[in-house]
Amino acid sequence: MMQTGATPQHDTLERFISIYTSLSKDNLSSLNTIYSEDVVFEDPAHRIEGYDNLSRYFEVMYSNVNDCRFDIHEQAINGDVAFISWTMSLSHPKLSGGAERVVNGCTRLVLKEGRVVIHRDYFDLGEMLYEALPVLGSAVKMIKKRLGQ
Repeated sequence: MMQTGATPQHDTLERFISIYTSLSKDNLSSLNTIYSEDVVFEDPAHRIEGYDNLSRYFEVMYSNVNDCRFDIHEQAINGDVAFISWTMSLSHPKLSGGAERVVNGCTRLVLKEGRVVIHRDYFDLGEMLYEALPVLGSAVKMIKKRLGQ
């Protein structure tokens, strides 16, 4: 259910989206304007506690990628919980020879006092990573195909 009007949660979500859609290795410090000091970040591969650890994670990730962009499709807010659906376009020199990979996902955020206190990303790690690896990629694609039969 999308709330209309400028609630504090709506303002926080808009700030979050604005930062993520323009995020690059040159402006990672902008993340400290949206995350709480004790933020918990989770995705299919990581659980990171605390902004300092999250900041280091982003620094390493963005120093290793050629490009990483987020396109936001939908958003919803219910009380202090927000959801976003997105497409990430990622180019990493060690994945698919640096070719762009496109991954769809969604994010659940818990907002408190104008900050994100919990950030949980949901996406297919196989689609993002495993399918891009030479030997493992073929096996994952074959397994997915068989599961779909």
